Amino acid sequence: MRFTVSPLSSLVAVLLTVAGNAVHAADCPAWLDQDMPRLRSSETINLCDRYAGQPMLLVNTASHCGYTPQFKGLEALNKTYREKGLIVVGFPSDAFRQEADDEAETAEVCFVNYGVTFDMTGVIDVKGARAHPIFAELARQTAAPAWNFNKYLVDRDGHVQHFGSNVTPESEELRKAIEQAL
Repeated sequence: MRFTVSPLSSLVAVLLTVAGNAVHAADCPAWLDQDMPRLRSSETINLCDRYAGQPMLLVNTASHCGYTPQFKGLEALNKTYREKGLIVVGFPSDAFRQEADDEAETAEVCFVNYGVTFDMTGVIDVKGARAHPIFAELARQTAAPAWNFNKYLVDRDGHVQHFGSNVTPESEELRKAIEQAL
């Protein structure tokens, strides 16, 4: 059997998708409604506009850290759970003085060395008085990152669970929490 899609049905599908996203974006917590530069791109990412209503795993990263190999596990989580709705976003930071000196090197570590396909933002502050509003709120709700590769699981309602650097992407604890959030 062969189906054809008319231009009108395509337009209706697009309008329904846009309307659905608008409803979710309106419900998105204000602290996630931030325009973030994408790593090595002129494009920006707004987590509410792109991912409202979906569970997110937000991770502060660094290119030259003993935990940097966690990128491999984060990418595996991304591939395993993205079709089920999980969004993984990495936030490079030099808060612990282990980030590359320029974004080109950061991008190479993420995209070339570890094959990252999930969104990575430009370098931001993740702790203290200069913390980006997203990380200021994550710290308020749970704990500020004590080191690189802290993981924050944000459920569909904006509730946050914190997992420290030692909790690997492969850990049963994190995977159970993700599956519950989905």
